[in-house]
Formats: sequence, structure tokens, C-alpha cells
Amino acid sequence: MRSRVPSGPEESFASLLTAALAGGQWAYERLYRSLAPAVAGYLRVRGASDPDDLTSEVFERAFSALGTFSGGEAQFRSWVFTIAHHRLTDERRRAARRPAPADCEVPDTVRAHVDVEDEAARRLATERVRRLCDALAPDQRNVLLLRMLADLTVDDIASTLGKTPGAVKALQRRGLAALRRQMEREGVPL
Repeated sequence: MRSRVPSGPEESFASLLTAALAGGQWAYERLYRSLAPAVAGYLRVRGASDPDDLTSEVFERAFSALGTFSGGEAQFRSWVFTIAHHRLTDERRRAARRPAPADCEVPDTVRAHVDVEDEAARRLATERVRRLCDALAPDQRNVLLLRMLADLTVDDIASTLGKTPGAVKALQRRGLAALRRQMEREGVPL
């Protein structure tokens, strides 16, 4: 389900964008709140090492380049997810060049504030989705995640991934068929 930029009767996306360009902090907050959960979800499922931090970087880049953006709400959504896709690619390239740092121990005072049951359920759900996605070809996985999590159109995905709309449709069809077969093998009702 697509999360829309909140707008009242007098507030359109264009006026929200104009307010952000003029430095309106409230406008930046609304733009962020409307897309950040979907961006973080996309990055989490794609296996980003720190999806929340990377989401912040995506919006930092988007907001710093906001003056170069033109278009409506759908184009803005596509533009932000294109930045997210590129940032994830950059993160993976950087990680391939550097060894991973050792895990740091989290102090007990920080752990006390985390709802362990909710965190465990979130991690299990994310891991299941990641496992299903890992079984797909990389292009199929990219198309399905941008389609389902980012709610981008076929044309937007084609532009983001540098493919034709026909190729995106074929990848989507094959990816969904592969997921269906995998879920049937696991005995998950469709």
C-alpha cells in the first residue's frame, strides 16, 4: 500500500516541495515521514548492514539535491528509491573493499529499552522475507522489492535499474512465479 505525503485541502505535494525548498523544516519532516518506512524496509530486506543509518543517508542526499528535482509526488518517490538503490550499491562496493568491523557489545542499559519480543518477531519476519528473496535471481529480487516495498511503477523501475519496461514486466512475472513455487514447497497457503 502506498504511503502518501499527508496533504490537507490547501496543501498539495507541489506546495510541500516549495516549502522544503524554502527551508521549511516541517516540510522536510513530512517528506521524510511519508517515505522513510518504505525506504528502510527496502534496504532491510536487501540486506543493508544498517538500514536505518542508510535511510538517513538517502534522505540527506535527496534533501541536499532537492533543488535539482522536478516532477510530482510519484516522480519524487521514484527519485528517492533510485537514490536508495544507488546508496545500497555503494555500501556493498565499500564493504567488499574493507573487512567488516568486529561486533561491539551493546550496554545493558541500551538493551533494557528494546522490546525483545517485538524485535525478535521483526527479525524473524525480515529474515524470512530475505531468505525468500535470496532464492530469486538478483534482477527479479530488485524488481519485486521496488514494486512491492517502494510501490514504484514499471516505468520507474525500468529507469532506476536501466532496463526496458518489457524486461521489468518479465522479471516481475518470473520472480512472482518463483516465489509462488517456493511458498508451495514450504506448504504456505496462497
